[in-house]
Amino acid sequence: MADEYSLPDGVDLIADVEFARPQGHSLRLDVYRPRGAAIVPCVVFIFGGAWRMGDKASVRGRCGALHLATCGYAVAAVSYRLSQVAKFPAQIRDVKSAIAFLRRNAERFGLDTSRFAALGPSAGGHLAAMAGVTDGIETFEPAEGLPQPSGTSVQAVIDYFGPTDFLQMDAHSINDQIVHDAADSPESQLVGGPVQDNIALVQAANPLTWVTPQAPPFLLIHGDADPLVPFNQSELLAAELEVNGVPHELICVEGGGHGDGGEFEAGALEREVERFLGEHLGT
Repeated sequence: MADEYSLPDGVDLIADVEFARPQGHSLRLDVYRPRGAAIVPCVVFIFGGAWRMGDKASVRGRCGALHLATCGYAVAAVSYRLSQVAKFPAQIRDVKSAIAFLRRNAERFGLDTSRFAALGPSAGGHLAAMAGVTDGIETFEPAEGLPQPSGTSVQAVIDYFGPTDFLQMDAHSINDQIVHDAADSPESQLVGGPVQDNIALVQAANPLTWVTPQAPPFLLIHGDADPLVPFNQSELLAAELEVNGVPHELICVEGGGHGDGGEFEAGALEREVERFLGEHLGT
């Protein structure tokens, strides 16, 4: 794994490419590519941070995706507007805007438009799941024209401990580190008010609302000791995917917290991600 200032051997970086400017806010992405490769699948990395902090550079950290650039994939780390800048659904529209941009510029970046995946931890996992289940739903599509009907689609989703149903989070929390129903919780800040007072918008932000049999395969990874996003949130999504016949796997990290502890520390999960992508995207 590279440190903050270096790249893995054999990986090139195209940095800080502006892909959109909603309401004058510059959104940028970084593309990490296997050196010398021709056309490769693309993994779109969506950072976490409670929708109100973080940036695309976290692709280099734990539960990031930079290692995939050494395995035959391009990794596109994208930005989006934080909740203090814009409320939901701005965040998923920004992510889809990045996907559309990458597809329009596939020749420039050497990307195979038939093989895109979305990957993210925490809030990024939520947005990755939303990208997977809302293809073609106008509410969540970017404003700019798309190159084709599948211009924002992804063919696989890797969701690390992402929230799903905000209304059920407190009922399954293992502590009171975050009161998710509170007006200042990350979820309430995302939708612009207490989640229990904004039911319709919370339902719109719930990936379970949009799951259909046409959804792409999902890999869900979640620690059963997560103090911030209850493990039950991934169980709910897995159950809805099961009902709809969507291929999926749920990996429970025993003793794992919010991206730490258990197998999060050992590198074994990176191999699981590589296996899943190999099965569904190939290299």
